[in-house]
Amino acid sequence: MIPMTANKAVTAQIRAEAGESLLKEAWIRFRRNKLAMIGLVMTISIILAAIFAGVLAPYDPKAQLAFTVDPALKLAAPSARHPMGNDLYGRDILSRVLYGARISLEIGIFATLVTIIIGVPLGAIAGYMGGIWDDLISWLVNVIFAFPFILFVLAVVSVFRNPSLYLVFVAIGLVNWVALCRITRGQFIALRGSEFVEAARALGLPTGRIVFRHILPNAIAPIIVQATLGMGGIITLEAGLAYLGFGAQPPTPSWGLMISEGQQYLARGQWWWSMFPGIAIMYTVLAFNFLGDGLRDALDVRQKR
Repeated sequence: MIPMTANKAVTAQIRAEAGESLLKEAWIRFRRNKLAMIGLVMTISIILAAIFAGVLAPYDPKAQLAFTVDPALKLAAPSARHPMGNDLYGRDILSRVLYGARISLEIGIFATLVTIIIGVPLGAIAGYMGGIWDDLISWLVNVIFAFPFILFVLAVVSVFRNPSLYLVFVAIGLVNWVALCRITRGQFIALRGSEFVEAARALGLPTGRIVFRHILPNAIAPIIVQATLGMGGIITLEAGLAYLGFGAQPPTPSWGLMISEGQQYLARGQWWWSMFPGIAIMYTVLAFNFLGDGLRDALDVRQKR
Protein backbone atom coordinates (compact mmCIF):
# COMPACT_ATOMS: atom_id res chain seq x y z
CA MET A 1 0.00 0.00 0.00
CA ILE A 2 1.34 3.44 -1.02
CA PRO A 3 1.77 5.80 1.96
CA MET A 4 -0.44 8.87 2.17
CA THR A 5 2.57 11.20 1.90
CA ALA A 6 3.60 9.50 -1.35
CA ASN A 7 0.09 9.98 -2.76
CA LYS A 8 0.22 13.68 -1.90
CA ALA A 9 3.64 14.04 -3.49
CA VAL A 10 2.48 12.33 -6.71
CA THR A 11 -0.67 14.48 -6.82
CA ALA A 12 1.37 17.67 -6.33
CA GLN A 13 3.78 16.66 -9.09
CA ILE A 14 0.90 15.93 -11.49
CA ARG A 15 -0.68 19.32 -10.74
CA ALA A 16 2.64 21.11 -11.22
CA GLU A 17 3.24 19.39 -14.57
CA ALA A 18 -0.31 20.16 -15.70
CA GLY A 19 0.06 23.82 -14.73
CA GLU A 20 3.41 24.06 -16.51
CA SER A 21 1.89 22.48 -19.62
CA LEU A 22 -1.01 24.94 -19.65
CA LEU A 23 1.34 27.90 -19.29
CA LYS A 24 3.55 26.59 -22.08
CA GLU A 25 0.56 26.18 -24.40
CA ALA A 26 -0.70 29.66 -23.49
CA TRP A 27 2.73 31.14 -24.25
CA ILE A 28 2.81 29.37 -27.65
CA ARG A 29 -0.61 30.80 -28.53
CA PHE A 30 0.46 34.23 -27.31
CA ARG A 31 3.71 34.14 -29.27
CA ARG A 32 1.88 33.29 -32.51
CA ASN A 33 -0.26 36.42 -32.15
CA LYS A 34 1.68 39.22 -33.85
CA LEU A 35 -0.34 42.04 -32.31
CA ALA A 36 0.10 40.49 -28.86
CA MET A 37 3.88 40.37 -29.29
CA ILE A 38 3.87 43.95 -30.53
CA GLY A 39 1.85 44.93 -27.46
CA LEU A 40 4.31 43.10 -25.20
CA VAL A 41 7.29 44.89 -26.75
CA MET A 42 5.50 48.24 -26.51
CA THR A 43 4.57 47.62 -22.87
CA ILE A 44 8.13 46.64 -21.97
CA SER A 45 9.44 49.77 -23.68
CA ILE A 46 7.08 51.96 -21.62
CA ILE A 47 8.10 50.24 -18.39
CA LEU A 48 11.80 50.61 -19.20
CA ALA A 49 11.31 54.28 -20.11
CA ALA A 50 9.59 54.87 -16.77
CA ILE A 51 12.22 52.99 -14.75
CA PHE A 52 15.23 54.57 -16.48
CA ALA A 53 13.74 58.03 -17.02
CA GLY A 54 16.48 59.51 -14.85
CA VAL A 55 19.10 58.05 -17.22
CA LEU A 56 17.31 58.56 -20.53
CA ALA A 57 16.03 62.10 -19.91
CA PRO A 58 18.61 64.61 -21.19
CA TYR A 59 17.44 67.38 -18.84
CA ASP A 60 15.73 67.91 -15.53
CA PRO A 61 12.00 67.79 -16.38
CA LYS A 62 11.29 70.74 -14.08
CA ALA A 63 14.27 72.91 -15.10
CA GLN A 64 13.06 76.18 -16.67
CA LEU A 65 15.83 76.51 -19.24
CA ALA A 66 14.37 79.67 -20.78
CA PHE A 67 15.21 81.51 -17.55
CA THR A 68 18.48 79.81 -16.63
CA VAL A 69 20.17 78.86 -19.92
CA ASP A 70 18.81 80.61 -23.01
CA PRO A 71 15.65 82.76 -23.45
CA ALA A 72 15.41 81.46 -27.02
CA LEU A 73 14.35 78.07 -25.63
CA LYS A 74 10.92 79.52 -24.79
CA LEU A 75 8.50 77.48 -26.96
CA ALA A 76 11.45 76.39 -29.11
CA ALA A 77 10.58 73.98 -31.92
CA PRO A 78 12.00 70.43 -31.97
CA SER A 79 15.73 70.40 -32.66
CA ALA A 80 18.74 68.13 -32.34
CA ARG A 81 19.33 69.19 -28.72
CA HIS A 82 15.62 69.07 -27.85
CA PRO A 83 14.00 66.44 -30.12
CA MET A 84 10.48 67.21 -28.86
CA GLY A 85 10.97 70.93 -28.41
CA ASN A 86 10.43 73.07 -25.32
CA ASP A 87 7.43 74.52 -23.53
CA LEU A 88 6.67 78.08 -22.47
CA TYR A 89 9.24 77.91 -19.67
CA GLY A 90 11.93 76.25 -21.76
CA ARG A 91 11.44 72.86 -20.11
CA ASP A 92 12.52 69.94 -22.29
CA ILE A 93 9.39 68.10 -23.46
CA LEU A 94 11.21 64.82 -24.11
CA SER A 95 12.39 64.73 -20.48
CA ARG A 96 8.88 65.54 -19.25
CA VAL A 97 7.32 62.84 -21.44
CA LEU A 98 9.76 60.24 -20.09
CA TYR A 99 9.07 61.20 -16.48
CA GLY A 100 5.36 61.37 -17.26
CA ALA A 101 5.47 57.65 -18.05
CA ARG A 102 6.22 57.04 -14.36
CA ILE A 103 3.10 58.86 -13.24
CA SER A 104 0.88 57.14 -15.80
CA LEU A 105 2.17 53.67 -14.87
CA GLU A 106 1.87 54.39 -11.15
CA ILE A 107 -1.72 55.50 -11.59
CA GLY A 108 -2.49 52.53 -13.84
CA ILE A 109 -0.93 49.91 -11.58
CA PHE A 110 -2.16 51.18 -8.22
CA ALA A 111 -5.66 52.02 -9.47
CA THR A 112 -5.85 48.51 -10.98
CA LEU A 113 -4.81 47.03 -7.62
CA VAL A 114 -7.61 48.97 -5.91
CA THR A 115 -9.98 47.71 -8.60
CA ILE A 116 -8.93 44.09 -8.01
CA ILE A 117 -9.08 44.40 -4.22
CA ILE A 118 -12.68 45.66 -4.40
CA GLY A 119 -14.09 44.03 -7.51
CA VAL A 120 -12.85 40.44 -7.22
CA PRO A 121 -14.05 39.70 -3.65
CA LEU A 122 -17.44 41.34 -4.26
CA GLY A 123 -17.86 39.48 -7.54
CA ALA A 124 -16.86 36.20 -5.88
CA ILE A 125 -19.38 36.71 -3.06
CA ALA A 126 -22.18 37.61 -5.49
CA GLY A 127 -21.44 34.73 -7.83
CA TYR A 128 -20.88 32.00 -5.25
CA MET A 129 -23.32 32.94 -2.51
CA GLY A 130 -26.17 34.16 -4.70
CA GLY A 131 -29.45 35.15 -3.07
CA ILE A 132 -29.58 38.43 -1.19
CA TRP A 133 -25.81 38.90 -1.49
CA ASP A 134 -26.04 38.74 -5.27
CA ASP A 135 -29.02 41.12 -5.28
CA LEU A 136 -27.29 43.72 -3.09
CA ILE A 137 -23.97 43.67 -4.94
CA SER A 138 -25.66 43.67 -8.34
CA TRP A 139 -27.78 46.65 -7.26
CA LEU A 140 -24.65 48.53 -6.17
CA VAL A 141 -22.92 47.73 -9.46
CA ASN A 142 -25.93 48.98 -11.45
CA VAL A 143 -26.06 52.21 -9.44
CA ILE A 144 -22.37 52.95 -10.09
CA PHE A 145 -22.73 52.00 -13.75
CA ALA A 146 -25.65 54.41 -14.09
CA PHE A 147 -23.53 57.31 -12.80
CA PRO A 148 -21.01 58.86 -15.25
CA PHE A 149 -17.54 57.64 -14.25
CA ILE A 150 -15.72 60.90 -14.80
CA LEU A 151 -18.26 62.86 -12.74
CA PHE A 152 -18.00 60.38 -9.87
CA VAL A 153 -14.20 60.62 -9.84
CA LEU A 154 -14.38 64.41 -10.04
CA ALA A 155 -16.79 64.44 -7.10
CA VAL A 156 -14.41 62.33 -5.00
CA VAL A 157 -11.31 64.31 -5.94
CA SER A 158 -12.91 67.75 -5.65
CA VAL A 159 -13.76 67.16 -1.98
CA PHE A 160 -10.07 67.69 -1.22
CA ARG A 161 -8.42 71.03 -1.92
CA ASN A 162 -5.05 69.65 -2.99
CA PRO A 163 -5.65 66.16 -4.39
CA SER A 164 -2.55 63.99 -4.40
CA LEU A 165 -1.75 61.24 -6.88
CA TYR A 166 -2.64 58.66 -4.22
CA LEU A 167 -6.11 60.15 -3.93
CA VAL A 168 -6.46 60.07 -7.72
CA PHE A 169 -5.73 56.36 -8.07
CA VAL A 170 -7.95 55.52 -5.10
CA ALA A 171 -10.78 57.56 -6.63
CA ILE A 172 -10.32 55.83 -10.00
CA GLY A 173 -10.24 52.42 -8.32
CA LEU A 174 -13.44 53.18 -6.39
CA VAL A 175 -15.21 53.76 -9.71
CA ASN A 176 -13.51 51.26 -12.00
CA TRP A 177 -14.12 48.05 -10.00
CA VAL A 178 -17.63 47.40 -11.29
CA ALA A 179 -16.62 45.87 -14.64
CA LEU A 180 -14.21 43.47 -12.94
CA CYS A 181 -16.88 42.62 -10.38
CA ARG A 182 -19.34 41.63 -13.11
CA ILE A 183 -16.78 39.44 -14.86
CA THR A 184 -15.80 37.72 -11.60
CA ARG A 185 -19.46 37.18 -10.72
CA GLY A 186 -20.15 35.59 -14.09
CA GLN A 187 -17.17 33.26 -13.77
CA PHE A 188 -18.19 32.15 -10.27
CA ILE A 189 -21.78 31.54 -11.36
CA ALA A 190 -20.51 29.37 -14.22
CA LEU A 191 -18.09 27.42 -12.01
CA ARG A 192 -20.01 26.98 -8.75
CA GLY A 193 -22.01 24.08 -10.21
CA SER A 194 -18.96 22.29 -11.62
CA GLU A 195 -18.15 18.73 -10.62
CA PHE A 196 -14.92 19.63 -8.83
CA VAL A 197 -16.79 22.21 -6.72
CA GLU A 198 -19.49 19.68 -5.85
CA ALA A 199 -16.79 17.20 -4.91
CA ALA A 200 -15.12 19.79 -2.66
CA ARG A 201 -18.45 20.46 -0.92
CA ALA A 202 -19.02 16.73 -0.49
CA LEU A 203 -15.66 16.46 1.25
CA GLY A 204 -16.79 19.13 3.70
CA LEU A 205 -14.20 21.74 2.71
CA PRO A 206 -14.85 25.23 4.10
CA THR A 207 -16.31 27.88 1.82
CA GLY A 208 -13.16 30.00 1.85
CA ARG A 209 -11.03 27.09 0.67
CA ILE A 210 -13.49 26.24 -2.10
CA VAL A 211 -13.60 29.83 -3.29
CA PHE A 212 -9.89 30.65 -3.17
CA ARG A 213 -8.30 27.26 -3.84
CA HIS A 214 -10.70 25.74 -6.34
CA ILE A 215 -12.88 28.33 -8.09
CA LEU A 216 -10.67 31.44 -8.20
CA PRO A 217 -7.68 29.75 -9.96
CA ASN A 218 -10.06 28.60 -12.69
CA ALA A 219 -11.54 32.09 -13.04
CA ILE A 220 -8.28 34.02 -12.91
CA ALA A 221 -7.65 34.21 -16.68
CA PRO A 222 -10.60 36.54 -17.53
CA ILE A 223 -9.76 38.64 -14.46
CA ILE A 224 -6.16 39.12 -15.64
CA VAL A 225 -7.36 40.01 -19.14
CA GLN A 226 -9.88 42.56 -17.86
CA ALA A 227 -7.31 44.12 -15.53
CA THR A 228 -4.80 44.44 -18.38
CA LEU A 229 -7.34 45.92 -20.77
CA GLY A 230 -8.51 48.29 -18.03
CA MET A 231 -5.01 49.75 -17.62
CA GLY A 232 -5.35 51.70 -20.84
CA GLY A 233 -8.69 53.13 -19.77
CA ILE A 234 -7.31 54.10 -16.36
CA ILE A 235 -4.34 55.92 -17.91
CA THR A 236 -6.69 57.77 -20.25
CA LEU A 237 -8.96 58.67 -17.33
CA GLU A 238 -6.00 60.00 -15.32
CA ALA A 239 -4.91 62.09 -18.31
CA GLY A 240 -8.44 63.48 -18.54
CA LEU A 241 -8.43 64.39 -14.85
CA ALA A 242 -5.04 66.09 -15.19
CA TYR A 243 -6.34 67.93 -18.26
CA LEU A 244 -9.23 69.27 -16.18
CA GLY A 245 -6.86 70.23 -13.36
CA PHE A 246 -7.86 67.48 -10.90
CA GLY A 247 -4.85 65.20 -11.31
CA ALA A 248 -1.15 65.95 -11.06
CA GLN A 249 -0.41 69.59 -10.31
CA PRO A 250 2.29 71.81 -11.91
CA PRO A 251 5.20 71.45 -12.29
CA THR A 252 4.71 67.67 -12.16
CA PRO A 253 5.37 66.16 -15.62
CA SER A 254 1.97 64.61 -16.34
CA TRP A 255 0.87 63.85 -19.91
CA GLY A 256 -2.67 65.14 -19.42
CA LEU A 257 -1.43 68.30 -17.73
CA MET A 258 1.03 68.93 -20.57
CA ILE A 259 -1.77 68.65 -23.12
CA SER A 260 -3.89 71.06 -21.11
CA GLU A 261 -1.06 73.59 -20.79
CA GLY A 262 -0.14 73.46 -24.46
CA GLN A 263 -3.58 73.42 -26.09
CA GLN A 264 -3.81 77.20 -26.42
CA TYR A 265 -0.62 77.25 -28.48
CA LEU A 266 -1.86 74.76 -31.08
CA ALA A 267 -3.54 77.49 -33.12
CA ARG A 268 -0.26 79.46 -33.11
CA GLY A 269 1.58 76.60 -34.78
CA GLN A 270 3.43 75.51 -31.63
CA TRP A 271 1.96 72.01 -31.68
CA TRP A 272 4.77 70.06 -30.01
CA TRP A 273 3.83 70.94 -26.42
CA SER A 274 0.53 69.04 -26.66
CA MET A 275 1.24 66.68 -29.55
CA PHE A 276 4.01 64.54 -28.05
CA PRO A 277 2.24 63.83 -24.72
CA GLY A 278 -0.85 62.90 -26.75
CA ILE A 279 1.21 60.47 -28.82
CA ALA A 280 2.61 58.98 -25.59
CA ILE A 281 -0.93 58.39 -24.26
CA MET A 282 -2.01 56.80 -27.54
CA TYR A 283 1.09 54.57 -27.60
CA THR A 284 0.52 53.41 -24.02
CA VAL A 285 -3.19 52.69 -24.46
CA LEU A 286 -2.52 50.73 -27.67
CA ALA A 287 0.21 48.74 -25.91
CA PHE A 288 -2.08 47.58 -23.10
CA ASN A 289 -4.98 46.92 -25.49
CA PHE A 290 -2.82 44.74 -27.75
CA LEU A 291 -1.40 42.95 -24.71
CA GLY A 292 -4.85 42.40 -23.19
CA ASP A 293 -6.29 41.05 -26.43
CA GLY A 294 -3.33 38.70 -26.76
CA LEU A 295 -3.74 37.44 -23.20
CA ARG A 296 -7.45 36.87 -23.78
CA ASP A 297 -6.74 34.67 -26.80
CA ALA A 298 -3.81 32.89 -25.16
CA LEU A 299 -5.56 32.09 -21.87
CA ASP A 300 -8.82 30.97 -23.50
CA VAL A 301 -8.73 27.18 -23.49
CA ARG A 302 -11.24 27.14 -26.34
CA GLN A 303 -8.48 28.48 -28.59
CA LYS A 304 -6.51 25.28 -28.04
CA ARG A 305 -6.19 23.09 -31.15
